[in-house]
Amino acid sequence: MTGPLLLGVRHHGPGSARAVRAALDAASPRVVLIEGPPEGDALLALAADEQMRPPVALLAHAVDDPGRAAFWPLAEFSPEWVALRWALGRDVPVRFIDLPAAHSLALAAAEEAAGRTRLEEPGPLEGADPEPPAAGSTDPGWDAVPDSAPSAEAELSPQEPSPHEPSPHEPLSDRPSPQAPSARSGDPEWDAVPGEPGAGPDSAPSDAGMRIDPIAVLAETAGYDDPERWWEDVIEHRGSDGADGDPRAPFAALGEAMAALRGMYGHGGHDRDLAREAHMRIQLRTARKEFGDDVAVVCGAWHVPALAEKTTLTADRALLKGLPKVKTEMTWVPWTHRRLARHSGYGAGIDSPGWYGHLFQAPDRPVERWMTKVARLLRDEDRMVSSAHVIEAVRLAETLAAMRGRPLAGLTETTDAIRAVMCDGSDVPLDLIRDRLVVGDVLGEVPDAAPAVPLQRDLTRLQRSLRLKPEALEREVELDLRKDNDAAKSRLLHRLSLLSVGWGEPVTGRGSTGTFRESWRLRWEPELFVKVAEAGVWGTTVLSAATAKAESTAVSATALAEVTALAEQCLLAELPDALSVVMKALADRAALDADVGHLAQALPALARSLRYGDVRSTDTAALGEVATGLAERICVGLPPACTNLDADGAAEMRGHLDAVHTAIGLLPTAPELSSRWGSVLHRLTGRDTVPGVIRGRAARLLLDDGRLEEDEAARLMSLALSLGTPPAEAAAWIEGFVGGASGGGMLLVHDERLLGLVDAWLTSVPADAFTDVLPLLRRTFSAYEPGVRRTLGELVRRGPAAAPGGAARPQTGMPGFGAGLDEERADAVLPVLRMLLGIDDNDLAGAGR
Repeated sequence: MTGPLLLGVRHHGPGSARAVRAALDAASPRVVLIEGPPEGDALLALAADEQMRPPVALLAHAVDDPGRAAFWPLAEFSPEWVALRWALGRDVPVRFIDLPAAHSLALAAAEEAAGRTRLEEPGPLEGADPEPPAAGSTDPGWDAVPDSAPSAEAELSPQEPSPHEPSPHEPLSDRPSPQAPSARSGDPEWDAVPGEPGAGPDSAPSDAGMRIDPIAVLAETAGYDDPERWWEDVIEHRGSDGADGDPRAPFAALGEAMAALRGMYGHGGHDRDLAREAHMRIQLRTARKEFGDDVAVVCGAWHVPALAEKTTLTADRALLKGLPKVKTEMTWVPWTHRRLARHSGYGAGIDSPGWYGHLFQAPDRPVERWMTKVARLLRDEDRMVSSAHVIEAVRLAETLAAMRGRPLAGLTETTDAIRAVMCDGSDVPLDLIRDRLVVGDVLGEVPDAAPAVPLQRDLTRLQRSLRLKPEALEREVELDLRKDNDAAKSRLLHRLSLLSVGWGEPVTGRGSTGTFRESWRLRWEPELFVKVAEAGVWGTTVLSAATAKAESTAVSATALAEVTALAEQCLLAELPDALSVVMKALADRAALDADVGHLAQALPALARSLRYGDVRSTDTAALGEVATGLAERICVGLPPACTNLDADGAAEMRGHLDAVHTAIGLLPTAPELSSRWGSVLHRLTGRDTVPGVIRGRAARLLLDDGRLEEDEAARLMSLALSLGTPPAEAAAWIEGFVGGASGGGMLLVHDERLLGLVDAWLTSVPADAFTDVLPLLRRTFSAYEPGVRRTLGELVRRGPAAAPGGAARPQTGMPGFGAGLDEERADAVLPVLRMLLGIDDNDLAGAGR
């Protein structure tokens, strides 16, 4: 080597990775310098550990503010990872030389506080409009944690591959999609989120206040309309052979192109790049003093001209003087292929990490091996795919590549061939292929020796002891709380949810709806490591942290419903120490809150929580006393609260009515409360000042509980649908009584008197009022099952069995309907019921009635 070997790359590409490895093999440098945070030097040796499985990432976070963090992801096909493993495998010193994370995180905090995404300094760009800060961005080089929806350019779907995807043999094959180039698509290092340190020139305004795309500028200069085609022809294909077989030729060509752009655009509008490059030059000088010129540098191609620039040490140090600094900690964490994808919001993302990983790993015949993977996936999904399909798809992909002037088939050609041969022209199976293979759900692993906060270590221990392995692929688990191991899993997931570590999400299970079963949807995301670090301020174990967080939330909560929901969480998470604090806060809030709506919102959560005493062996006596007190106060205040409400208020109160009715049915209290609630419902049905939807709903609840005779229900309906009642009020009563999916349709099917009343009222509505009540009626009856609507239509066509006055008419022999209850047929089900439930005949005495 006659001087430092500057290997400019674009992150995360198999071609770049292979080219770096070939160049290092040829040069055999005495030291390797890599663009990355110097704090990671102490962790580099872990990259050679047998437990280390990429993709992984370096995670740095501020000690005093763990939520301020940044990642440096590395895949197996990342050039930086290849250089790192090359050096470790040959006992060659390796170092990170980028701006320390201590400065980068501090600069990001300062910019966020100032409402800007970069430091504003006097210069040619003074007066240019700064970019708005990327949400949650703290990326000092390669990545950031997206705390909100990805930007428009980050949402580019990986399901729309580029027509110029890399061929397997190309040395620098990681490129963005040309269909919709993002603002940073021209950055040869494919760096970070716009405005973050390390972002390329295209993520900031040029001298004219516009974003630049270096590849587009070079392609236009060369007379190319398609920047990606220029990149392939000039860099990729010509660089694959190199001059005289020199593996360093592609890097030299790319360095010359970047030097020309830096001469035109300077630092591209990113002032922080000046500090970063100054720090890199200082580290390069230090390495050259120690090892001579046998130094190799692997960095973003945009930085190569700056590293080759002749500057003084004094000038570089001046650029670094006065930079803010925070205390940081760093570790390795697992990463996923999905989080390497551009659509995830990762600034240096690629469209197809799974495809790139395949190209890097395939020893030969990459297209044939890829088609085999696709066939295996489709077969697992019960699609008919044979060996002949694979052979024909390979032939078609190679033919398409030849027709398009490609040396080998890329992702676009293979996708087109798969669609035509294996998917019968349909894009539906392609969505599965893109999700599982093109992007992929590979989750990396890190050694146990990697540093971690105490809370993370406790969580890892619990995951292993409970056999609840974190996985990148979303899956559902069914838990039976009667089993000790499943109950422990449930407690862990609920405690993590309370700590805002969203590993699991409760879902409605497909099995039993009993309280002893739970269903969870699990998916581990790399950002959860940051959430765990943030939660570490509450304690060193999951139990202690969840307890402290619950106690703090209870003290600071102001809304009664918030405290009741917290009490439910404490019971689910089995936090007895925190429950006492929550119960005291609950009693205080309940005593001060006189709003019936607030009380009605709080009661259902308490009623649900009381059921967990049997399932989880939790003492809920204190909770029962508070719930009973709330129910009694609701019984007193609900009737006055239901009077003189508008339509929106009535709809909201109807929801409260249903929730309270269900909750009181769950409370293990004395019969007096249930009887008192029945009296409240009776009062609501007879008050004219109560909106029709509430009166109708109260009548329906009484009827379902057996507290209202059918004749009385028919009388109430006839009164509500009388000629003196406004049509809109009558329609609201119908909605409350038989509306929604609560079985109202079946009630009309089996009680033709009620159906006759509704039919007679509907036909008597004046034409001018019918258009006003039609939307309400349509909403009422559209919620019925199709079979119920069809049966009602047949009954109405046949003619109802009740006259407008409510007098019953003779049944017409409709199949499945009778004039009354057939007790003999009802009793016939008892033997079968006894066998199913395993109980004696005496326990079923009178059940048939």
